Amino acid sequence: MESVFTYGAPALKFGPGASAEVGYDLSQYGVRRALVVTDPGVAATGHPHRIAAQLAGYGIEAAVFDRVHVEPTDDSMREAIEHARATGPWDAFVAVGGGSSIDTAKAVNLLTTNPGELIDYVNVPVGGGRAPSEPLKPLVAVPTTTGTGAESTTVCVLDVLSLKVKSGISHVRLRPVLAVVDPDLTLSQPAGVTAAAGMDILCHALESYTAKPYTAFERKRPEQRVPYCGSNPISDMWAERALALLATSFRAAVRDGSDVRARGEMALAATFAGLGFGNAGVHIPHANAYPIAGRVRGFHPDGYPAGEPMVPHGMAVALTAPEAFRFTFEATPERHLRAAALLDPGSAQDDPAERLPSALTRLMRDIGLPNGIGGVGYTESDIPDLVEGTLKQQRLLTTAPKPVGQEEAAGILRRSLRNW
Repeated sequence: MESVFTYGAPALKFGPGASAEVGYDLSQYGVRRALVVTDPGVAATGHPHRIAAQLAGYGIEAAVFDRVHVEPTDDSMREAIEHARATGPWDAFVAVGGGSSIDTAKAVNLLTTNPGELIDYVNVPVGGGRAPSEPLKPLVAVPTTTGTGAESTTVCVLDVLSLKVKSGISHVRLRPVLAVVDPDLTLSQPAGVTAAAGMDILCHALESYTAKPYTAFERKRPEQRVPYCGSNPISDMWAERALALLATSFRAAVRDGSDVRARGEMALAATFAGLGFGNAGVHIPHANAYPIAGRVRGFHPDGYPAGEPMVPHGMAVALTAPEAFRFTFEATPERHLRAAALLDPGSAQDDPAERLPSALTRLMRDIGLPNGIGGVGYTESDIPDLVEGTLKQQRLLTTAPKPVGQEEAAGILRRSLRNW
């Protein structure tokens, strides 16, 4: 069995005002031309253009691409890639925004340095699972939301429209070289975005902490090693610290977006959780989230740009989390109990198997999340299609602490139509 785990992370700069130093940071890589990648909502705050302007102070020519699609699709990523190809070459990329902007910048970096098309690199069985053959350019990630952890990870996530499913591209070369986490940039984040993105932080920590341990996998050859290696001592440490921070800051940050202490703790929790799950991996709630987000019909969340129906990624992850952790409890009871105690000390009053699910449902009610997948428009008749989409996420289900087949996935999704 496996005796080796791996750990990787970007360089990190954290703290209020950190985003004012991106020009200096990029200059250390000898960059002369950089493309700033963002979405229209974040562009309206002025942050991306401010960062582009400071790059010029270090002799770096910068341009801003501000048409990232919130919850990116293969079509929206292709638009960004084509723009970068037409206006390049670029020496570096700067992503300013949430996970959508950071993931789009990862795809742009990959497809402007390597041959082929986007679908060639999307994970099997949705895409070709191709690995990059050429080095990528430096990517600096500047998150403006607290949740995705995309600034730390080797993954970019997208909707494959023709298949109505979310999937991703995963390779160590996609990881940003530097994460610049400035809590001041999150102060304008709406309550609904804070709630959804915060649940992504929470599920990153919980899923990596309860993931199948690295020692439970068959031993790999060096060339077979993947970024998600299972729970391990280093990822466990980050997950526990993230959970402790969320216990004191999550509700406060949703309730009062101007609470600087809560915003800072949420940003730190997102960073810690990203450093953990970016190596251990995630499992069932994230696997379920991809078809939940990909097949949405009429739901639109508070705090997000008007337009097409959507279930934000963090919300989609959260909706089946209580039932997923009921299912996995027997695999590692001690970890589920420890996680529940860190997140909600009051959960000790519940039956052991219910402590973590109950802590989650209490939190979800308090921050205004929908009541299960039924709350975003799904019904019993949708379960077979959702199961099909979940089972395509074998990269994630491999790290689940218990095997998940069609029957198990259907049961979790069906019981998640209502969580309380």
